[in-house]
Amino acid sequence: MGNGLYNFNINLFHKINNDWSNPFFDFLLPYIRESIIWTPLYLFILIFMYQNFGKQIFIWVIVSIGLIVVSDFLSSTFIKDFFKIPRPCRDSFLDPVANLRINRCPGSYSFTSSHAVNHFTIASFWFITLKPFVKWAAWLLVWAAVICYAQVYVGVHFPIDVISGGLLGSFIGYTAGHMFNYKTKLTIKTG
Repeated sequence: MGNGLYNFNINLFHKINNDWSNPFFDFLLPYIRESIIWTPLYLFILIFMYQNFGKQIFIWVIVSIGLIVVSDFLSSTFIKDFFKIPRPCRDSFLDPVANLRINRCPGSYSFTSSHAVNHFTIASFWFITLKPFVKWAAWLLVWAAVICYAQVYVGVHFPIDVISGGLLGSFIGYTAGHMFNYKTKLTIKTG
């Protein structure tokens, strides 16, 4: 990583993890990054999909699950093991100044953020496939971005980890969404 990009990454990490902290975010953001918190959103989307698209959602759900498996494997196994960049909470240079706001620092490497890749993959796929039908589809991208911000805030990722992960996930989800729309166009069920 070039000096300019490295300095940007470290400086932005310090801003988010230290300077921009507050008691409300200290309480909220560690929970925001947990998948279980989002169960009501997943259930809402499944119910919405079934009510509006009926049995068509089964292929949509299978593709969604497949995309998560692929994006997680790509980030967690391939990219992280290739780059081997330590997390901020495991970086000996940053350790005294990185605020870890969760119980433990994950043992895996930092680049790319699997949370970012996975959430932007699914958010982009859902956005592309749902935007013809609902006005709130863009909020799915905001949801993914908030989770990415939380990853930096709690001290487990650098900004470049989540930015790169978000871009990769967006590419995967965007591409898959357009392929899905081309091959399997959702149609609102009638009656």
